[in-house]
Amino acid sequence: MLFNSVTFLVYFLPAALAGYFVLGLKRLNGLAIVWLTLTSLFFYGWWNIRYVPLLLGSIAVNFVIGRSLAHKPRKWLLVAGVALNLLLLGVCKYTGFLVAAANGLVGADWPVPEILLPLAISFFTFQQIAYLSDAYDGVAEEPSLANYCMFITFFPHLIAGPITHHREMLPQFRNPSIFRPRPMMLAAGCTVFLIGLFKKTFIADTLSIWVGPVFAAADAGHAMTALDAWLGAGCYMLQIYFDFSGYTDMAIGLGLMFGIRLPQNFDSPYKARNIIEFWSRWHMTLTRFLTAYIYNPISLNLNRARLRKGKPVLRRGRTSPGAFAGLVAMPMIVTMFLAGLWHGAGWQFIVFGLLHGFYLTVNHAWRTLKAYWGWQVDSANPLVHGASVLLTMLCVLIALVFFRAADVGSGLALLSDMLAAHGLFIPYYPYDDAQWAHQLATLSDTRALPSPVIDLVTHNEFRFALIALLIVWCLPNTQQFLRRYPTSLGQVRGPTWIETKLRAAAQVLTWRPTMMFGALVGTIGFFALTKTFSSAPTEFLYWKF
Repeated sequence: MLFNSVTFLVYFLPAALAGYFVLGLKRLNGLAIVWLTLTSLFFYGWWNIRYVPLLLGSIAVNFVIGRSLAHKPRKWLLVAGVALNLLLLGVCKYTGFLVAAANGLVGADWPVPEILLPLAISFFTFQQIAYLSDAYDGVAEEPSLANYCMFITFFPHLIAGPITHHREMLPQFRNPSIFRPRPMMLAAGCTVFLIGLFKKTFIADTLSIWVGPVFAAADAGHAMTALDAWLGAGCYMLQIYFDFSGYTDMAIGLGLMFGIRLPQNFDSPYKARNIIEFWSRWHMTLTRFLTAYIYNPISLNLNRARLRKGKPVLRRGRTSPGAFAGLVAMPMIVTMFLAGLWHGAGWQFIVFGLLHGFYLTVNHAWRTLKAYWGWQVDSANPLVHGASVLLTMLCVLIALVFFRAADVGSGLALLSDMLAAHGLFIPYYPYDDAQWAHQLATLSDTRALPSPVIDLVTHNEFRFALIALLIVWCLPNTQQFLRRYPTSLGQVRGPTWIETKLRAAAQVLTWRPTMMFGALVGTIGFFALTKTFSSAPTEFLYWKF
């Protein structure tokens, strides 16, 4: 069941809210928790009920291990618990990929198992690994199985994040006020949800119409002009931005309706001036998890190894740039390799992760060199700021080509087209009609024939992509739009560079519970709901996660 489906909007959500608040008003808070857990399991099982027992089994095992670790920390039990979670994730998600890779490596012909991937397995696995680690460290303990089940299965964040942390969620479940309807929370929640629904259905789904043919052509081996390739890749960069941003807004809005604040997960990443800042704004809870549980432990162990050898701890600005960059490079590459593999079982996802690992390493090395040289850059300069944002977006775009491509070869083919290998604006056909007919007559395998260059660009595509880009760069994000009323856990960034220049506009573009903003959000909701009810839900982009 998807947030942008008629079933969810008309039947599931009203029923879930009604049952939750009826039980809460009767002060049956424990039953309200159980009700919300059961509705979340129904929501999860709507996709495939066979995987509900797997989710429940994972919850039960991790709850027991977590309780045991909280009472008596034992390293072997933590290792066993983490290994069980990773084994479940590995078997379900990577078995087919590993067998296919082994076949290619040794020339074998082992049958590749086809395992239907359980929805959201990476999300709930990461949450439970974090819980076990913190229980071992003595900073997490949850005696209530019902609360723990709700923490894992709470449907707004279950299938697409944010990846929640027990310390920010479980205390909210113990707050009696969340079980009573609060007008301001409901108003803010509906506002955030409708904005997210508009982003998803009206912007992201429209962009997907143009993205699909470009990547399908690259996968089929058809050549394109550079204009087609750049516009297709650019539309995908905007599609995933509005799709992920929309799902995050919808999740946060749904949480607010139930009186629960979810962590912020998306903060205008295409306004970032470098890749480090990009990852602090894009999928923020995943970055938090990777930093806390993978990158930091690796870096800490490397520095401990240096201390055992009598070498000093490496710090930016206090050691040579080469030594510090060497310390950053290995943990960063490993972390982003795993991040790429987390997104999907395929070589293209590994390339995506390694590219970002390279970007981050270069970014850290550059910062180290600037500190070593004492070089200050005026980031407030509009030209410097704009150039930094454009360079960051270019790096992100190149990596996203592999993220969306069917395989590495298709990604490389599209990048080749982007470099004008088959013409910049005007299609270049390698043969005239007579030569083409001769080639067809003499070749037994037409797949070896260079296919004609296809032309996909339309004026509508240009206009829509340009408007979407202006929305990304010039308008405040949802959290900034509702900055007067905290909608999520986490600090809201201050006014953007453009808003500081247009202070009056910044004040106008700040939500308040007034008739004017009610009409504005109502209009946005009307278009979003009309699009939802008039068309079938598009592909769920995050099912591989």
